[in-house]
Amino acid sequence: MTTTTGIPAREQQEHRRQDALPGPFWALWAGTLVNRLGTMVMPFTGVYLTQARGFSVAVAGLAMTLFGIGSLISQLAGGLLTDRIGRRATLCGSMVATAAVMLALGYSTGLPAILAGMFVLGLLIDAYRPASSALVADLVSPALRPKAFGLLFWAVNLGYAVAMVAGGWLARLGFSWLFWADALTCAAFALLVWRAVPETRPTHDAAAAGGFLAVLRDRAMLAFTIITFGQALVYLQTVTMLPVAMTDVAGLAPSAFGMAMALNGVLIVALQPFVSARLAHFDPSRVMALGIVVMALGFAATAFATSAAGLALTVAVWTAGEIITAGIGGTIVAALAPAHLRGRYNGLYGFAWAFASVVAPLAGSRLLTAGVEALWFTVGAVGLLAALGLLAAAPAIRRRTAA
Repeated sequence: MTTTTGIPAREQQEHRRQDALPGPFWALWAGTLVNRLGTMVMPFTGVYLTQARGFSVAVAGLAMTLFGIGSLISQLAGGLLTDRIGRRATLCGSMVATAAVMLALGYSTGLPAILAGMFVLGLLIDAYRPASSALVADLVSPALRPKAFGLLFWAVNLGYAVAMVAGGWLARLGFSWLFWADALTCAAFALLVWRAVPETRPTHDAAAAGGFLAVLRDRAMLAFTIITFGQALVYLQTVTMLPVAMTDVAGLAPSAFGMAMALNGVLIVALQPFVSARLAHFDPSRVMALGIVVMALGFAATAFATSAAGLALTVAVWTAGEIITAGIGGTIVAALAPAHLRGRYNGLYGFAWAFASVVAPLAGSRLLTAGVEALWFTVGAVGLLAALGLLAAAPAIRRRTAA
């Protein structure tokens, strides 16, 4: 039997099966979306500590610093556990433990308990990421990985956008609602993955081989980690110095700043799946380099933004760069990592982002003290250097991908 196109129906069905993402991936995607719909505690942590618990801004800063230290460790530890005990076990275990710590932290009143809880939460809350990325690499064929990682990026942003609105509403009812919502969605993520996603870890002997030293000896991966750190330094200014620069220095009202920043979420939700699908056929390194350049130009242009309209224009530019790069980093790591070391490779990749989250506000605040031009032109230059570094590393990445 043939269709009107002249292609046998059986061949068309086989082609569609090859283009379809597997069912376990969609379970992981759904769990990620559910988890991000409940991401309410961290965005409101500072408000919770100062308003609900009555601590000073300095204490809130200390709590967030301890959380950041925990996050640095979590990526490396999560990557190690992903290869040692399994992808599914690491993801589900970290999510269940995160739910328990969320509830304990929500009912803690003493400063020592809260500080300890914030550190442990930092250790746990993102420890699932190396396992999630390793699962995608294990479950999805190389040709479909850009699409798969892009869809996960979209789920994270969609869930977070909804969570910010819902979190603000629930916070008016009482901050304990935030902790319960976050805990329940973490537990739901663990349950969904445990029931619908198989364990994909290689044999124990293979997982025991190598280690982080093997990852660090991989020059292509080490170079990509440094490039990722540069990209993260640029992007993380959105949550560190950009609010300060636009409200305290440029004089925008918080409401005007919020409206301009909302454009970021709207554009990602509306455009990213379609853009990622079109770009999946091109060389990942070049696509990512292009996205970083666009992002760098958008941030550099922020030096000239003095109004809400001007800020919205720059937000649209760097959001375009963010959309172009969506999921590409995970795709490149999946191509570089041997199957038995995928957890460790993704752990190092996540460490670059976690480390940048510590460095970005420290460096950004010093640059902003020197002036908005010093901040945004430097951020733009870092982005351009990261893109050039990626283009230089692209041949080695392509050779590994082909192999």
